[in-house]
Amino acid sequence: MKHRPRKLVGKMVLATMMSVVLAACSSGAGGDKVEPQSKGAMESYGVGQTFKATEPFNLSILYSDQPAYPYKKDWLLFQKITEKTGVTLDPTIVPMSDYPQKRSLLISSGDAPLVIPKTYPGEEAAFVSSGAILPVSDYVDLMPNFKDKIEKWGLQDELEGLRQEDGKYYVLPGLHEEVWPDYTLIVRTDIFEKNNIAIPKTWDELYEAAKKLKEIYPDSIPFSDRFKFNSTLGIAAIGFGTKAGWGFGNGLTYQADKDEFVYTATTPEYKDMLTYFNKLVSEGLLDKESFTQDDDQATQKFVSGKSFMINGNSQTLVLHRNDMNKTLGEGNFSIAKITVPGGPKGQLMSGSRLENGVMISGKIKDSENFKATMQFIDWLYYSDEGQEFAKWGVEGETFTKKDGVRKLEEDVNYNGLNPKGTKDLRIDYGFSGGVFAYGGTTDLLQSMFSEEELKFQQDMKDTKEVIPAEPPIPYSDIDREQVTLLSTPLKDFSDQNTLKFILGERKLTEFDAFVKELESQGLSQYLQLANDTYKKYKENKQQ
Repeated sequence: MKHRPRKLVGKMVLATMMSVVLAACSSGAGGDKVEPQSKGAMESYGVGQTFKATEPFNLSILYSDQPAYPYKKDWLLFQKITEKTGVTLDPTIVPMSDYPQKRSLLISSGDAPLVIPKTYPGEEAAFVSSGAILPVSDYVDLMPNFKDKIEKWGLQDELEGLRQEDGKYYVLPGLHEEVWPDYTLIVRTDIFEKNNIAIPKTWDELYEAAKKLKEIYPDSIPFSDRFKFNSTLGIAAIGFGTKAGWGFGNGLTYQADKDEFVYTATTPEYKDMLTYFNKLVSEGLLDKESFTQDDDQATQKFVSGKSFMINGNSQTLVLHRNDMNKTLGEGNFSIAKITVPGGPKGQLMSGSRLENGVMISGKIKDSENFKATMQFIDWLYYSDEGQEFAKWGVEGETFTKKDGVRKLEEDVNYNGLNPKGTKDLRIDYGFSGGVFAYGGTTDLLQSMFSEEELKFQQDMKDTKEVIPAEPPIPYSDIDREQVTLLSTPLKDFSDQNTLKFILGERKLTEFDAFVKELESQGLSQYLQLANDTYKKYKENKQQ
């Protein structure tokens, strides 16, 4: 699971609001379906076939440049794409930190490349009404691999959630065979074992464990977190029956028993979550700086032994081990990802099998390579062959494959899988990057997991119940602008007070007053707009 850093949120909101305003002044969504021009397209392209353009062509693409493995034009990735498919990619390079804002500006100005990856479902909505992006659902018949995975994996209901008011969807999401979690707590298992403290299976058990650790190590901070605590709030909230942090989304929660949406931050479940974390902070078990410190500061506390728990994923686990080998000495510690603790509502897990995906510029309707481009995207992002290529690279050069088991070449490393390798799969070759490599079968996803990560995945699968996806709220273009103007300040106010309640800067006895303050900021209007739209969608679907 990849998450957007908090510092981008303000930029994204601003860019989205700009786009919505521009879109409202433009022509209607999508426009009429056109017959794609077919220069370069294969006549009999289908599942299991490698796409090869009958006439080579260049294809413009927006590229989010990750500083950990910065773009190189001579990567093997680009060379092999051209060699295999006849398509030469022409990237517009944008720093990852500016990507959402720059993407919005390029689309709004009409200067966006034809292919626009790294778009999270929901982010496309701002560009629908202007006709600036393609209603891709009109053209999925050109994408046999995409259609095959939707049908084979039963993703129809999840795809339904992407549809806009016109019944079409405008982003091609990454498709996963199964839900897979990544973020959880990383703990000092050696410290727990040394002091006969059981690894916590619930948040209540985590509280008790933290109390014992504080008693034994009074100068320590049992739990000091990174990501401004937003990842931990996101994973913890589910067990409390609510949403928070990275999972707060539009601030709405669907209540099946009432068949309506409520505002998440006003619910008793949200208050219960605030009460729990306030207790950890007030008793000195959770570092107050978790909500404000930089990731590097949180990491330094953990790798130096000043704290014993921190949020992270499979990649940060490897990075922490490397750092702790230097700070504490190899063999002097042990750390591991633990199964996400359960909450008052049980051992629950949320998750979509849809990942960030691809928008296509509406300008493609005028391209002579329209059909060929759709076939190329289908092969690269949705075929088994294309997904393996984007993730592992080239068999015989970056990896070997025997009896279905893939293995990196001796000199190639990726995320600590082959630590003796002097070349990195992402840095030196361009593979396994976020622009191209996502989605796929569980086998492919787990093919790069370590044994302990496989165990974590299995433990989560065995322990957790996946909560059902919520129904969509497909706003009209006019309503979407109003929703943005209402939801943004409501979320900002909720975030501010979430922090105050947890830190004790505002007493939890004032929670009802907080709800009334939300009411004064347009909450009722926002809820009515959401529920009216949902009911209309439901009625139309039943007709």
